[in-house]
Amino acid sequence: MGKAGARARGAVAASDAFFPFPDGPEVLAEAGVTAIVQPGGSVRDADVIAAADAAGVAMLFTGTRHFRH
Repeated sequence: MGKAGARARGAVAASDAFFPFPDGPEVLAEAGVTAIVQPGGSVRDADVIAAADAAGVAMLFTGTRHFRH
């Protein structure tokens, strides 16, 4: 569960960048996160959504990226 430990149970995770692979949401779900907020825009969004759905995690797409390279 990393740094959050038991506090991750029932939490909402927010990211300022999209998830490029489904492993990110899978790790969050295993830690107990129940919802994820992210901008979306990855070519693998469908895979990421499928991983969240399979884990029963709600996912909200903002459509706005704050992270810039």
